[in-house]
Amino acid sequence: MDDYWPYWIAHYYSGLEFATACCAVVVLISSIDDLFVDAWYWSRQTIRAWTVWRRYKPLTVAQLYEKPEQPMAIMVPAWQEYDVIAQMLANMVATLDYSDYVIFVGTYVNDAATIAEVERMKLRYRQLVRVEVPHDGPTCKADCLNWVVQAIARHETNAGVPFAGIVLHDSEDVLHPVELRFFNYLLPRMDMIQIPVMSLERDWADLIAGTYMDEFAEWHAKDLVVRESIAGSVPSAGVGTCFSRRAIMGLAAETDNQPFNTQSLTEDYDIGARLGAMKMKSVFCRFPVTFEIKRRTWFGFGPVVEKRLEAPLCVREFFPDTFRTAYRQKARWILGIGLQSWEQIGWGGSLAVKYLLFRDRKGIVTSFVTAVAYLIVFQLIVFYALAYTGVFTTRFPSIFAFDPWLQNLLIANGVAFLLRIVQRIYFVNRLYGWEHALLSVPRMIIGNAINFMAATRAWRMFLSHILIGTPIVWDKTAHSYPSADALAARRSLLGELLVSWRAVPAEAVDQALAEQISTEVPLGRLLVSHHDLDEETLAEAIAYQADMPRVHLTEAQVEAAAGALPLELCVRWRAVPFRRNPHDKVNVAIASPLHEDGRAAITAAMAEPPVFFIAREGEIAAALRLLRGVPFHDMTAAAPVPLIGDIMIEHHLVSKAALDRALERYLPHRDGLIGDFLVASGAVSREAVQQALDIQQSLRGEATA
Repeated sequence: MDDYWPYWIAHYYSGLEFATACCAVVVLISSIDDLFVDAWYWSRQTIRAWTVWRRYKPLTVAQLYEKPEQPMAIMVPAWQEYDVIAQMLANMVATLDYSDYVIFVGTYVNDAATIAEVERMKLRYRQLVRVEVPHDGPTCKADCLNWVVQAIARHETNAGVPFAGIVLHDSEDVLHPVELRFFNYLLPRMDMIQIPVMSLERDWADLIAGTYMDEFAEWHAKDLVVRESIAGSVPSAGVGTCFSRRAIMGLAAETDNQPFNTQSLTEDYDIGARLGAMKMKSVFCRFPVTFEIKRRTWFGFGPVVEKRLEAPLCVREFFPDTFRTAYRQKARWILGIGLQSWEQIGWGGSLAVKYLLFRDRKGIVTSFVTAVAYLIVFQLIVFYALAYTGVFTTRFPSIFAFDPWLQNLLIANGVAFLLRIVQRIYFVNRLYGWEHALLSVPRMIIGNAINFMAATRAWRMFLSHILIGTPIVWDKTAHSYPSADALAARRSLLGELLVSWRAVPAEAVDQALAEQISTEVPLGRLLVSHHDLDEETLAEAIAYQADMPRVHLTEAQVEAAAGALPLELCVRWRAVPFRRNPHDKVNVAIASPLHEDGRAAITAAMAEPPVFFIAREGEIAAALRLLRGVPFHDMTAAAPVPLIGDIMIEHHLVSKAALDRALERYLPHRDGLIGDFLVASGAVSREAVQQALDIQQSLRGEATA
């Protein structure tokens, strides 16, 4: 029996070949589907190049501006989006070259942090309305949107003006200035308008995030174009979608005022199918516009180049950059598109619709087949290596050696795979350059691994829901916002920004700038000390300019994170760790953006990278005192008392450079009071410290008077 083990291995190898043939058949069926889409797309492009594009002049941006503006509503569902919603709204208002629109942001009653951020932005923008979902979240995105739609209807009734279009966006979207102009041009002729969604360009080493760049570059350039031309309808992408008022009212009338399907995690896909069944007109548009971009060449090792990229009008955003967040997001897509839609709408519609449903749903099977195929290929490579070295010599005749059909099957799959690679490279190169185009090939393997895990999770959630009734809720993706992106409204100097807000007269800014030359005191602090500006407005302006979220610190928030950051770093960088709630992650509040060395020092000292928030200068000063054990001062005081170091700089008792050098060596637990340390280190005299203390005491008396 011991001598039979080589034959057991030979039997296993024969089984492996049989499994190879089975997988190859499934892969071929999927490949034929892909090749049909390829053939349709390229034939259509060729025909249109010789007919439509020669006969008609393309639409221009100038033509968009010729049509009078119609009222537009923008929906933004928000659940735990407190760290990005303010930047998104500020950028939206600063970017859109349109005036007649209202933004409706849906928030949940148990999401106080997001509510606070939206309410803060309402003070800045008159066209912003916060819609409250009257029950705890998360439920599902569709539920939030349905409450927003009801608020839009009430707003129309109160204002007496109906919206021509209702636009759907998420809280991480980066918009193009002419987006609403484009929707306005097509309304009311179209009932649903979808523009492409593209990933913002990521670093070449961000392989997970790079898979989204690759897939959306191809899907929204080819697949959705083919889908529209075959079936005459397209699914909504969930962002960058404009519905006509007729479409939303028609959907609401059919569903008891619930236009979005609360039983689906992909309400966007579902609503596109329902509009198609209602014979509403939908269109997927690729309207060329220009983007100003910066790109690192030669895989990040070359110089940064600035260029004008002509690409379709689109919504850009950051997609997940970790394996776990990526497969969880895609699991939601697979669950909604592949499983829930099968359960809810079946296989109805025309032959073209049935084919597209098959194409959408095949991933619930092919994701597993692809994973098995990778496992088989790995094992075959091992066996070939063992055979080459003479270790594996006992085998049965191969099924591929005597069956030309199986050989041709493998060849056909190989050719189809090469065509997939060539087209992926082509579409990625058009948007992101040749470096990312080459990287898209190995990223295909990573994408397949993500899809396998996503399909596994989707099936588990679906079966758990069907068999034991486990509720399916909004499995929200954590969002990021491009703070490094060149957003024009944030580039203005602080003084110019404050003047544009009419927060302070231009003469006061000029006077403070002249004084700043000799004092080294930050401009904002000078304006506050001169009573030209209040601290709240200054903090708003700094946060707006730096694309950073705001926070209003409380004693409980600071105490909940005490010890998360060494006290000497808190003092050195005027940074305060805090938790919004006892179980939230630790983030850091600062009064103004830190230099890279400060951010790096703080990040290195914490257990996980924090999000930096802007707080009022008075709140930072009070929180630093609290961390040093000084009795708590009211952080909401209108006239906060500055720290002694700030007073000495402002009154020319020490230079900012000398103070910074001293703080680099200062350890509170070792050196005691900062004033004593500054005297001992020779940075200032005892008289200067006493003068600063006297000024501080005087200011404290004024604050409490």
